[in-house]
Amino acid sequence: MSHLVISCSLSPKSRSAVLSENLVAAINNSGDAAELIDLRSYELPFCDAAGCYGHPNVGKLKEQITAAASITIGVPIYNYDVGGAARNLISLTGDVWTGKVVGFVCAAGGQGSHMAVMGLANSLMLDFRCMIVPRFVYTTGQAFTEAKLTDEAVIKRIEELATELRRVSAALR
Repeated sequence: MSHLVISCSLSPKSRSAVLSENLVAAINNSGDAAELIDLRSYELPFCDAAGCYGHPNVGKLKEQITAAASITIGVPIYNYDVGGAARNLISLTGDVWTGKVVGFVCAAGGQGSHMAVMGLANSLMLDFRCMIVPRFVYTTGQAFTEAKLTDEAVIKRIEELATELRRVSAALR
């Protein structure tokens, strides 16, 4: 089975990208294949309904999302909500999310935003009938030493998310 992890932070020092990389490694170590898409290396237009859907990178992302058994969204949390790049990605790619298994890995500045993904999760469930894996990984900067994830509890939660993504995806096939 093939899994897709999309890192939606545009920051050069992104902690959610580090979480995304760790999840890809955990899935690959478990026997399934995972691929990382890092939006920092993708030129994407803003979704404004003025030809944005025809951008070549939008088409490429749609193909990759369509082919994936599961998709995990790696997001930074800003001002009690997911970063705008994730919402833009979903708006640009739309219906290819239908019926997908979706997980979340999140990096935030504080503990107070642990429910921040719920608006996006609800949208994915209601608009596209996605199956949301409720084992979110949410952490703060305390889990990192420089640019490396070092908190063993967070690493274990990433491994548990990898297992759950594989289990739910296989069950739905």
